[in-house]
Amino acid sequence: MTAPLSLPGGPYTPRATPLDLPPGGAALTSRTVFSAAHVVADPYADISPDGPAAVDWESTLAFRRHLWAHGLGVAEAMDTAQRGMGLDWAGAAELIRRSAAEAKAVGGRIACGVGTDQLPQTGEPTLLEVRSAYEEQLALAEANGVQPILMASRALVRAARGPEDYLATYAHLLRQASGPVILHWLGPMFDPALEGNWGSPDLDEATDTFLKVIAEHPDKVDGVKISLLDADREIDVRRRLPAGVRCYTGDDFHYPELIAGDERSFSHALLGIFDPLGPLAAHAVRVLDTGDVDGFRALLDPTVELSRHLFQPPTRFYKTGVVFLAWLAGHQDHFTMAGGLQSARSLPHLSKAYELADGLGLFPDPDRAAHRMRALLAVHGGTR
Repeated sequence: MTAPLSLPGGPYTPRATPLDLPPGGAALTSRTVFSAAHVVADPYADISPDGPAAVDWESTLAFRRHLWAHGLGVAEAMDTAQRGMGLDWAGAAELIRRSAAEAKAVGGRIACGVGTDQLPQTGEPTLLEVRSAYEEQLALAEANGVQPILMASRALVRAARGPEDYLATYAHLLRQASGPVILHWLGPMFDPALEGNWGSPDLDEATDTFLKVIAEHPDKVDGVKISLLDADREIDVRRRLPAGVRCYTGDDFHYPELIAGDERSFSHALLGIFDPLGPLAAHAVRVLDTGDVDGFRALLDPTVELSRHLFQPPTRFYKTGVVFLAWLAGHQDHFTMAGGLQSARSLPHLSKAYELADGLGLFPDPDRAAHRMRALLAVHGGTR
């Protein structure tokens, strides 16, 4: 048995064995499930926090193979990959190219974020500049054979004067797309610069604009990803979607009940929390595939406390906890992030994340996780 750790919150005895899960790999049938995946930084690169990210491509792609091996899809170059928080467009474009090739090689499902982050982060862009930026990224995604996810745009929030500018911009992009895309509604809790997205800070008005875009182009919308941490609004939106348009939950607070659904509808999933929960989440969906809703909930409900902890305000820093858990789980050899984001959460926050994840049995080697946790405590001056 591993010796107890003296964490900031008190003594903790690590579990001796990981959660026992059956081998993954079989296709998921009742839900379409994507994990938004993180990137692994190169810890030896001599760069500054505000410079271009240096990515450890071997470890980054190995993590995607891990997700695919469990039957999950990969949502690439999304918020979880630090788009706009350490990973610039040049880095994201290379990530898309490499991940698309890897997906093709192993037969993995992949969709990729398409945005406008090549534009300056300040100033007043024009709608034409926003449209052109989207078109450049859309063309790259389609050239690499991946499904595009039209991400929220900070530049569009600054350029748009009202809902009509969103309707015109998305109508143009959907006409340009060669096939159905996923529309992404990311709320300001994930990115404060997105306050007023979809043309209004009033969520009811924004919802109407969002749904109008879909209603006018249902053949070009595979689904919508809603990341508002508002279960009631997501349920309302999914019930109002045209037939055949999926709702992908991005709600890292309420995902078990939203995926399970009710008598009228259910959500598919495109979640950042499924980065650390990958094998467990995939197994839970396979249980749901058999019609066992209670078994699905019994597996996923206990994970919500960890997810709520990782995504607590400031929510945009959840990536720090995700990468921290990947390090403890052995998916990478260090806890270094693009943009120096490993410093974005406190030692007590990370210690609690370790305790919750270990309690769930998420670490394949609990002894290694405990050893790495002790190393982090020592780096922070811990002597207990």
